[in-house]
Amino acid sequence: MGLPVRAAKAAILRGGIAGAAATVVLIGLGCQQTQSTNNGSGSPRAPSLPTRHTAGSSATHAGTAPTSTAPHSAAPRTIPSVRDFTPKSGPGWKPGKNSRVVADLKGPLADEARMIADELGLRTASGAPRRGDLSLAVAPGQGGGAEAYRLTVRKGAARVTGPATAGVFYGTRTVKQALRSGGKLPEGVIDDRPGRSQRGLNLDIARKFYTASWIEARLREMADLKLNQLGLHFSDDQGFRIQSDTNPEIVSPQHLTKAQVRRIVALAGQLHITVVPEIDSPGHLGAVIRQYPDLQLRNAGGTSFQGDVDISKPGSARIVDQLMREYAPLFPGRYWHLGADEYLALTVKDPEASFPQLEAAAKRKYGSQATVQDLATGWLNDRAAVARSLGKEPKAWNDGFFSGGVITPDKNIEVEYWTGRTRWSARPPVEYLREGRNVVNLNSEYLYYVLGEPNGFYYPTGKRIYDEWTPGTLRGTQPVSDKKLTGPSRVLGGRFAVWSDQPEAQTEQQVAKGIRLPLAALSQRLWDPGTPPLSWADFTRLANRLGV
Repeated sequence: MGLPVRAAKAAILRGGIAGAAATVVLIGLGCQQTQSTNNGSGSPRAPSLPTRHTAGSSATHAGTAPTSTAPHSAAPRTIPSVRDFTPKSGPGWKPGKNSRVVADLKGPLADEARMIADELGLRTASGAPRRGDLSLAVAPGQGGGAEAYRLTVRKGAARVTGPATAGVFYGTRTVKQALRSGGKLPEGVIDDRPGRSQRGLNLDIARKFYTASWIEARLREMADLKLNQLGLHFSDDQGFRIQSDTNPEIVSPQHLTKAQVRRIVALAGQLHITVVPEIDSPGHLGAVIRQYPDLQLRNAGGTSFQGDVDISKPGSARIVDQLMREYAPLFPGRYWHLGADEYLALTVKDPEASFPQLEAAAKRKYGSQATVQDLATGWLNDRAAVARSLGKEPKAWNDGFFSGGVITPDKNIEVEYWTGRTRWSARPPVEYLREGRNVVNLNSEYLYYVLGEPNGFYYPTGKRIYDEWTPGTLRGTQPVSDKKLTGPSRVLGGRFAVWSDQPEAQTEQQVAKGIRLPLAALSQRLWDPGTPPLSWADFTRLANRLGV
């Protein structure tokens, strides 16, 4: 998406913890040493941070030193930082010779238990936990939502509980990172939960082919950062990248097989990541049009418009709906992305004069006052209806939503707001919010990694995201002024987007390196609504130490 035609649109997890019980002092983060009650050896701990008290409790934020003179612990250093920590006096916990990961190995946490056990080099067991163990349990009555967790370290044992399996899994990510950053889990209680419900990466595999193994590696990295959504944009003008049984002729030579996609989706499920498929329409369908040239949009003078189908032709809807129905079972997650951006028929000065066939179709379907805009809005609503019939909740890009027409965009389509950087007028984000729509933030100013940096785009830095961006900063650099409109129930979260406009500009390895710190920064800003507790320099050192 961008200027003028998205030429600017712009082992199962990482191996076991090296040095989990190490006694190295993390000088770069200002770590101090405390005396172990077990053997008297110095073990590192993270530095204290500015206090953030929880009302009615002595909880502190991410390592705040309590005012008491007792030798309390400090919260672990993790990315994202833990939100609330109640410190206690005690030795903390680290894996020992006889430590186990204890859970019901025939229950819902069997995978989570085996995963963290493999990472820590421990064995698993069912039954009652004992001193030295790490135990996992679902606690349905525990508050905070499905992704919340509580990590309790007491009397030589550690326990992770949560209302659902996702929260317990995130607790194990905190365990893994805490051992890497400080050598042990601090004595006390962590109560943690995300600030926003959607947190992730959007990947354009249509214009650049990414191998299944590369995508799987990104999923593992995302999981450690507590990110929970991978958007897959797999159809565009330059390529169609997933095997098709209904329309094999549209598939690019380099593509993912359905078996590979199933493995990707299965791994994502184990990591509590939802994969969101996107077949963009009615624009960005060039790979389809090459095989079905009769669907090409042309103006009254016969000029074709790259990647755009003629939505007055029944065949255009038929093939898109057929593809949606084919791929829906491949992606069992709750969302389907409809695209809907940059339909070029609406970028000309007089759409009705330029595309009389679209105007005529609009009037036939929606009445004498209908325009080309209404026909495009009807296309969006019709595709959303197909998505819902397939059990999916629809999403679409912000420039696919129009106001002032005979037909109104379906209120229940999530708005993925990416930009005002179009050559035609784009509605500001506050309009969508005032209409009561839910929005996801993909602000192209901060969150667009466009290969080759065309049309004024540049590779975004993690530092800018960390220092400047907020979930309410949906367009440009200024947040929406009315904060009541940008709370977690309205701006649901955000994704960092990789767009492959110039696919040869970077290798897979360069892309992975380039997006590492921006993803870490995004994770921090979406998980914890407060000011980041570390300077960017210290955050970078921590990310390097954690391997995220």
